[in-house]
Amino acid sequence: MRPSFDKSQLSPNDITLGIIGGGQLGKMIGIEAKRMSLNLAYLDPDKTCPASTIADQMIISDFKDEKSILELARKSDVVTYEIELANSLVLKDLESKGHTVHPASGVLNMIQNKLRQKRFLKTKGIPIPEFEEVTSVEQARKICKEFDYPLVLKACEDSYDGRGNFLIRSPGDVERGIQYFEGRKCMIEKFIHFSKEVSVMVARNTRGQVVSFPLVQNIHKNSILDTTIVPAGVNGNVESNAKSIAEKVVKSLKGVGIFGIEMFLDDNKLMINEIAPRPHNSGHYSIEACSVSQFELHIRAILGLPLVKPRLMSPVVMMNILGIPNYTGEYSFKGIDKALAIPGLKVHFYGKMITKPQRKLGHFTITAENIEEALSSARRVRNLLRVVKPRGNKKEN
Repeated sequence: MRPSFDKSQLSPNDITLGIIGGGQLGKMIGIEAKRMSLNLAYLDPDKTCPASTIADQMIISDFKDEKSILELARKSDVVTYEIELANSLVLKDLESKGHTVHPASGVLNMIQNKLRQKRFLKTKGIPIPEFEEVTSVEQARKICKEFDYPLVLKACEDSYDGRGNFLIRSPGDVERGIQYFEGRKCMIEKFIHFSKEVSVMVARNTRGQVVSFPLVQNIHKNSILDTTIVPAGVNGNVESNAKSIAEKVVKSLKGVGIFGIEMFLDDNKLMINEIAPRPHNSGHYSIEACSVSQFELHIRAILGLPLVKPRLMSPVVMMNILGIPNYTGEYSFKGIDKALAIPGLKVHFYGKMITKPQRKLGHFTITAENIEEALSSARRVRNLLRVVKPRGNKKEN
């Protein structure tokens, strides 16, 4: 275990931040950490992962490998993670040996299992859709009959970005859904006919200080976030209520770091969808459009430094740049020269070496005087900036 550091007086490279996961979120945490002159140690199975370009140290290993996580902890003052696949049991053992892990292993363990997560939220009186654990096909049919169709069958563990969801529209879908998850533990959740999907990023530091970002509207396509719009276009009471609910969730968890709180909105009523114990795709807009980004507040929070309330500086739209359908391999970005001529554009390419269908390869934000202008410009960028097969490939899309 490394000695504790003095928060009142930091020298360059005094602190090493250990990050489990070197994807785009880990890289963006690292970019902000470098601005604060921190050292970076990453654990990731891919030696060419996005964060490899800024890492001071890389451990190439599976996210759940016990020896590798221990090695990372020995190199680090604080361990954090960009992905829920981290091994919460190993992290718990690290904590018992005096290592600092944020968010804590208990928080991760609860959030990793959607059933545990919903049960926890229910005990805290936080609004959530009705749900039940699935124990058999027959019992699932009874739940569906009670809840009425449609419903959502969810894998309890190892699923995010919609990959662990199966929509049940009719009685005939029940058995197909159970078979789809091949014996994995599941739960059924009542389908919410929402008018908007929204989310709030909330940060809490080691001192218990809590701050929240503006409410945003999220638009998903094929269960993947496509567009984030800020402001969310709701009345002030809804935004205030959403922030209050989101902050209650994080306070209840006693979590330290940044949290993405996803919600459904219908007829001014809010329900929690899921919690992400890390920076979140829907918070990327904060880099360009807020007085402080989600990544800076995450670092401040886990180091026990003061938090400041984020201010929205400009209306903004964020859109993801995804891999093209039916293709895995090397790729290029086309139309960059024309896209960059559009005012207010900031592009983030993640540096992933290989594209896959629906894989997040980057994102862009457009800031503007009003949200209509931002949306119009963002659509122009989307039409211009495309992922294509590399030159020389005759089947270029």
